[in-house]
Amino acid sequence: MIHWALWTLAGLLLAGVVHLGTVLMLPRTATLDSYARLAPIAPVNTVAPVPPASAENALVPFTDPAFVAAVCRYDLSAGPLKLTAPVTPAYTSVTFYNRRGVAYYALNDRAAGRRVIELDLMTEQQKAELPEEEDVTAADRLIVESPTPTGLIVLRALAPEPGMVTRAQEVLAQAKCQVQAP
Repeated sequence: MIHWALWTLAGLLLAGVVHLGTVLMLPRTATLDSYARLAPIAPVNTVAPVPPASAENALVPFTDPAFVAAVCRYDLSAGPLKLTAPVTPAYTSVTFYNRRGVAYYALNDRAAGRRVIELDLMTEQQKAELPEEEDVTAADRLIVESPTPTGLIVLRALAPEPGMVTRAQEVLAQAKCQVQAP
């Protein structure tokens, strides 16, 4: 009896290890990640609107229908990026994701405290190469360090009423995500 209990326990332990290993490795082996799914609608280093989600065509899963979204697929190999995003009257947020889809920085219009969210996105190496400017403080220039050279920037604007969707889309259409001139 104890012999069968040990074999059952060993089998359950092995099944748990295999299950956990599979769950942890699956995102690393998936070929159709968010970055790849958004390639047809969003050129690299350009802000592009995300079409409204429906049951058939949700490019970004779990999208809230009260939000209008735009995305920038970035590649920092050509240099640091300058992101400029005007804010809407209701609410605007900017979230940064690495290539694997892990969020590493987020900012909303309340935290920015301005009518335009402006920041520089660069790798750690690019930031280290910046010249030291004594007259520029951290409050003057927001620099976000990307853990990977490629990733996604997702901009979201709240449209609290259906009639405000067009205005939110117009505001997000003014956002810019482009490589800085050297």
